[in-house]
Amino acid sequence: MKIKPVITNRIQTKHTSYDVDFELVQNITFIAGDSGVGKTAVFSFLQELAAEDKRIKCFNFLDQNKGYKQAIKNSKNKLVVIDNADLLLNDEFRLFISKDMNNQYIIFGRNPSGLLLQADEIFELKSETKEGRTRFYIGYAFG
Repeated sequence: MKIKPVITNRIQTKHTSYDVDFELVQNITFIAGDSGVGKTAVFSFLQELAAEDKRIKCFNFLDQNKGYKQAIKNSKNKLVVIDNADLLLNDEFRLFISKDMNNQYIIFGRNPSGLLLQADEIFELKSETKEGRTRFYIGYAFG
């Protein structure tokens, strides 16, 4: 379901020798990738940014028993960032996210099923290192 971003079309942050620079072209940005590519590190950088930018709300597996679903459902005009989505999101909640027109999502996981996404709406985390700085960005997972 290709829906334009409702909160922002770019998110950028810096952390020590790391830069995050994501161009967001849809309302749901699903980022797949193998273990060890930096998904959780990038999530932690975005979590730090959320302390300054109140438009951002972050959730991960540590929030399983903390009412995160209700917190997301009660959110309006937020960029919701979810790490470990395979552990956190059941099919029912994935369907809710796919139809949510009030918020925008960045979701890190391995399984995008239930989010009603097409192959060209699934991304992977990419990185490049130049002059001692690593830049994380997203690219299409297929193609």
